[in-house]
Amino acid sequence: MTALEVLHKYFGYESFRPLQEEIINSVSAGKDTLALLPTGGGKSLCFQIPALMAAEESGEGLCLVVTPLIALMKDQTENLRARGIHAAAIYTGMSHDRQQQALDNCQYGPYRFLYVSPERLESPDFRRRLALLPITMIAVDEAHCISQWGYDFRPSYLRISEVRGLLPPSPHTGRRVPVLAVTATATPEVAEDIQRRLSMQGEEPQWNVFRQSFSRKNLSYIVRRCADSRAKTEQLLHILQRVPGSAIVYVRNRKHTEELAQVLQNGGIEAQFYHAGLTTAERTLRQEAWKQYGGTGSGGTRVMVCTNAFGMGIDKPDVRIVLHFDTPDSPEAYFQEAGRAGRDGKTAYAVLLYAPEDKGKMRKRIADNYPPKEFVEKVYHNTSDYLCVGAGSGEGHTFALHIDDLCRVMHLPVLQTYSALHLLSQAGYIDFQEEQETQARVRLNAPRQEIADYRLSAAQQELIQRIMRNYPGVFTDLQYVHEDINNEVHELLAGLAARHIITYIPRTRACAITYVQERQTEIRLSPETYEKRVESYTERLRAMSEYAGQSRFCRQQLLQHYFGEDDAEPCGTCDVCRAALKQKTDTGK
Repeated sequence: MTALEVLHKYFGYESFRPLQEEIINSVSAGKDTLALLPTGGGKSLCFQIPALMAAEESGEGLCLVVTPLIALMKDQTENLRARGIHAAAIYTGMSHDRQQQALDNCQYGPYRFLYVSPERLESPDFRRRLALLPITMIAVDEAHCISQWGYDFRPSYLRISEVRGLLPPSPHTGRRVPVLAVTATATPEVAEDIQRRLSMQGEEPQWNVFRQSFSRKNLSYIVRRCADSRAKTEQLLHILQRVPGSAIVYVRNRKHTEELAQVLQNGGIEAQFYHAGLTTAERTLRQEAWKQYGGTGSGGTRVMVCTNAFGMGIDKPDVRIVLHFDTPDSPEAYFQEAGRAGRDGKTAYAVLLYAPEDKGKMRKRIADNYPPKEFVEKVYHNTSDYLCVGAGSGEGHTFALHIDDLCRVMHLPVLQTYSALHLLSQAGYIDFQEEQETQARVRLNAPRQEIADYRLSAAQQELIQRIMRNYPGVFTDLQYVHEDINNEVHELLAGLAARHIITYIPRTRACAITYVQERQTEIRLSPETYEKRVESYTERLRAMSEYAGQSRFCRQQLLQHYFGEDDAEPCGTCDVCRAALKQKTDTGK
């Protein structure tokens, strides 16, 4: 079947978006390919179509999709299954049994897609199983995360090239399994780094690169200058009262999301807040309420006030305005977040509120994100002492880490401690995972034949039977409990644990730290890990400050230049272009 036939058969579309077909043809020919498509440009189809084409031709084949977004994994696997396409995902919180079942399905069943996080590629057990899977291509989502000079570098992405070397040649071409890397945000330097890090093969220096213009003709970029934060709040209310439709408001800290959401509610605007500190259930409910909003009287939440924890992997086409209360760290972050507006092609607005004090706040971020090397070493040893990891030990061990408690006990500043742990992770001493909600875990300590000897209530007996039935490995290992644990079930489990019948670890929120190597007596941060990243981060802040502070050049044109489009024309719709047109009209020139 042709690409167009597969598109119509499985997805119901009659035609491709710009560059999609060219990218699909490149991957289908077995070529390593890099696709630079703006947010909402249809990146997923670029790997889904060639994988389905290969399966239609041979009746087998599996696409390995590497993505850091659990929400995207779940969303895409559900969408594929709804279309009759077998897809699986492996992510944090799944029991070992469920992971093995997913891998068995991919090895022996008619599965076409396996979604995994980049961290999963570091597991020796997963790597052993991976070599047995009928993988015909690898898709790397958010590929900018592989570049040390990108704005969102994640060390685990560097394992992708190693994994390619473990896979047998493609049964269709006899050559190495091709890789498709996709991203919405990459400067020319980052694009070249992505290709090197993934060991792409082709004609240098551009190999097989497809770059769609970063121009968004329906999206107007606007900067509103405000005297201070109070004026920003007034401007926020003014804009949202004048511009109808669904909206996102980005701020930098969790507490401020709650405060601004309350201000909007007091102003008669349906608003809710969202940040990583909420439970998974709370985040899901708020996200769905926001997605359901379709206009006045439609129900749902019109405005989501959030940190950057919101938006990744979410595709709501009718967002009319994305408003940044605080200036982002980089043009890449701003472009990706602003690009969530107007995906339906209709007029939309990306608004940045900017005050004179913001420039000083941006300079302070350098010290917050890159504290002195001596402090980074102090955090390493303080954290190891807090976790009782002695010198020469710890390698391969994972610990739950409550940052607030660590900082309280060790008298450390919270923000800089987070940054230090990220630097230690990038330097290869630890693997640090941001705070996430872990599901409850249970292990049965009593042998099966002795359960009846305990004097259990009818509710406890029923719960024990359900656990044994649903989690067969519960007698040997802690098992993640995937059903909802309400207060009543929690009390039953806690009562059984108090009697040592079970081991019960309740659901909690914590960071995770894994020692990649044994605890060292001395920490060394190389120039690549520290000085060059400080320089790169400072340059991105400078570029963002220039974007916000200037009023001479077209804002969309500035962003396009930043991403390597030197022939970009003024957009005619941003605030700078409109001001220039008004001046021209007023003067009659």
